[in-house]
Amino acid sequence: MSKDQNTPTTSPVDSLLGVPDGEAARAWLRARNIQDIECIVPDLAGVARGKMMPTEKFFSGPVMTMPASIFAQTISGEYPEDDDRFQHNPVDGDLYFRPDYSTLTSVPWETDPTAQLIHDAYTRDGALVETAPRNVLKRILKLYEDKGWEPVVAPEIEFYLVKPNTDPDYPLEPPVGRSGRPEVGRQSYSISALNEFDELIDDIYDLSESQGLEIDTMIHEEGAAQMEINLRHGDPLALADQVFLFKRTIREAALRHDMYATFMAKPMSSQPGSAMHIHQSVKDKVTGKNIFADGNGEETAEFHSFIAGHQAYLPHVTCVMAPFVNSYRRFARNSTSPVNVFWGYDNRTVGLRVPYSDPQSRRLENRIPGSDANPYLAMAASLACGYLGMTKGLTPDAPRSDYNSDVQKSLPRGLPEALGLFESNEDIVEVFGERFVATYRAIKYEEFETFMSVISPWEREYLLLNV
Repeated sequence: MSKDQNTPTTSPVDSLLGVPDGEAARAWLRARNIQDIECIVPDLAGVARGKMMPTEKFFSGPVMTMPASIFAQTISGEYPEDDDRFQHNPVDGDLYFRPDYSTLTSVPWETDPTAQLIHDAYTRDGALVETAPRNVLKRILKLYEDKGWEPVVAPEIEFYLVKPNTDPDYPLEPPVGRSGRPEVGRQSYSISALNEFDELIDDIYDLSESQGLEIDTMIHEEGAAQMEINLRHGDPLALADQVFLFKRTIREAALRHDMYATFMAKPMSSQPGSAMHIHQSVKDKVTGKNIFADGNGEETAEFHSFIAGHQAYLPHVTCVMAPFVNSYRRFARNSTSPVNVFWGYDNRTVGLRVPYSDPQSRRLENRIPGSDANPYLAMAASLACGYLGMTKGLTPDAPRSDYNSDVQKSLPRGLPEALGLFESNEDIVEVFGERFVATYRAIKYEEFETFMSVISPWEREYLLLNV
């Protein structure tokens, strides 16, 4: 389920609280008496990797380095056997990481004054590392820039609050709110259900404000203790940075209140899944006008091709938007999650929704990505679909105005099928690059094999004595 997020009239989010360069960073850190800096890099799963170092060493020491293998690691910490990383870097040598000072902000949950700073990955020769998620998104944005286009996005991130769970053999449960009772029914858009977690929500807002992260709205979603945060529209790289940092922030805030916050796509079998819906439009870089509307406010050919690109290519990038085995449990018929790539006006039973808006705010909402997706890669994949649709002049099918949640069509139903579609599409391989596609597929196949080595409770329940 998704809130109808009209494009705000206020200025969009273009960056965090950051600064323009190293000298400004020194002054910023000195003014706040910051002693330590978390030098962080998002890996392919969206996990924060990096190093902690004293502020003085950060400025006086050499360029930060880390092994190339940080971009070839599975979610369980393994390395795939068929990854070609050793072909390119046989001794697992160092990559070089340069700070993006526009992302400099505080770490408000640390007891000592601490800052965090997102870094970009480069080779020794100064080339962008093709497998670094932030660089993947930059690669797609460069395609738009070369056409004179400027994409604008607004993500919506759903997550669950759950009781602490230290034994993975036991199912997750909703937490106890201020009333002393856990939620048992679905409370979509309920203010009283949201108020159950007032103190936690206050902490989320306070921690976010301290980092310059701007929340547009927060709502209670359909699931028990399921929340959704909507971010303001803006530059895709800046918004991906914000989603990345928001996930850290929300987890930390939840821990303060003896809860877990989880972004698993389907954490509880009896509850709806969690999505990361992405609203997208495209501006002309010269005029600043939305290219999805003509001078009369009518829909343009570019808008229809943008939709058609998603219809044609979403099945081939589903493994990026649904990156784990658990992700595919979310795609259930007759649920609030999409099961097809149909499109329609203000229709939440299709994968691609066109919200009602004024012409200048015309946009497409991609409802396929899960909240477990890496925000950099999910935005890159979605924008790549739209780009291919526009550059190839594709035409969408007719919009759907009726109920379509029971029509399972086009989207892969499991990770291996999704990976096969990903690596076999020449257009997708070209826009993402062969190196990234090869590494990503190797990691995901290794994760699938790890999953297959685990026997589930369902198998013991129904097969133990019956087969």
